[in-house]
Amino acid sequence: QVQLVESGGGLVQPGGSLRLSCVASGFNAKMYVMTWYRQPPGKARELVARIAATGGTTEYTDSVKGRFTISRDNAKATVSLQMNNLKPEDTAVYYCNARLNAWNDHWGQGTQVTVSA
Repeated sequence: QVQLVESGGGLVQPGGSLRLSCVASGFNAKMYVMTWYRQPPGKARELVARIAATGGTTEYTDSVKGRFTISRDNAKATVSLQMNNLKPEDTAVYYCNARLNAWNDHWGQGTQVTVSA
C-alpha cells in the first residue's frame, strides 16, 4: 500500500522553528522527486520546496528562501522540511508529494502548521 505520512506540524510563535517529516512506504521513494506543498486558509495549494531524487538539486519558493531547508534520507525513505524564523503567513496545511511521472504521483494527508502569538 502506497503511503506518505507527514508529521511535525503544530502551533508555534512567530520566529520559532518546526521540522516536518514525511515517511514513504509501499513504493521505491528514492527514485521520486519529493516536494512539500502548502495550502493556506482560503488559498490555493502552492509549492514550498522540492528536492531531486538524488538529493543534489533543491528549489524553493521565494518567500521561504533562507528560512526553510528541504532534505531527504533515501535509506529511510524520508524527506524533511526544516522551517526556521516562521511567520504568520507560513500558516497552512503542509503536504508531502512524491512524483515519478503522471502515473506515479502520491500525496500525504497533510499536517497543520499554525504560526501565531
